[in-house]
Amino acid sequence: MFYLIGLGLGDPKDITVRGLEIIKNCDKVFLEAYTSILCCSKEDLENFYGKPLIIADRDLVEQGAEEILTNAASSDVALLVVGDPFGATTHTDFLLRAKEKNIPYKVIHNASIINAVGCCGLQLYNFGETVSIPYWEENWKPDSFYDKIRNNRKNNMHTLCLLDIKVKEPTLESLTKKKKEYMPPRFMTVAEASKQLLAIIESKGNHNEEYDLKGHSLVIGLARVGHDSQVIQSCPLKEMADADLGKPLHSLVIPSSKLHPLENEYLKQFLVI
Repeated sequence: MFYLIGLGLGDPKDITVRGLEIIKNCDKVFLEAYTSILCCSKEDLENFYGKPLIIADRDLVEQGAEEILTNAASSDVALLVVGDPFGATTHTDFLLRAKEKNIPYKVIHNASIINAVGCCGLQLYNFGETVSIPYWEENWKPDSFYDKIRNNRKNNMHTLCLLDIKVKEPTLESLTKKKKEYMPPRFMTVAEASKQLLAIIESKGNHNEEYDLKGHSLVIGLARVGHDSQVIQSCPLKEMADADLGKPLHSLVIPSSKLHPLENEYLKQFLVI
């Protein structure tokens, strides 16, 4: 049996009772360390679960999926992921492969940023399409996600922006070598995301509609949601470009231009202007 188990947002104890019982009975347990990160260590998890964990880094997740599933054909194997298993398309691919191989599987759900974003006071059913903001490179500055933000605001809906992370990214030089060399890990901050948004706004111009995003538009920065060190800060976009919310992971929320009175009241406690 192959088990895909969500770990929740941060603490080792965020695991569900059902998930913990399965982990204790599995022959092999892999910890996915590619699509997101936990603010606790592998050792913390092992101590609480009472089980050794095998790190599934980018190479193993992308290229060694067959190895993980092959083990699951004859024994119980679990892949642990931060948040909820369906928070990343990578995990859906695992289940499709398992189905192709006639390997039985079960999914154990948990909290993720997709629903925990409600901690800022914005009502979940008022969120539109979620977007991802990628790191810009010197010759690659995609901005297609901005149209989705604009469309959400046009429809009076909020936008959750998931910010880029770079883990075990090979250097350009190493791609031509037999031995890979990796760049240091990077985790986009709300300040970096805000600066890119401001640059997009400036390049597009003609922001005449009420729903258009502007430098003075209110945005919300989230850091380490679900942890004891959680931070929520709300301020104009141009101010968020200078904000320091500390260690990763960060998320950015672009509210609708028209807030419900309850949303507006709840959000006041996080205002920094």
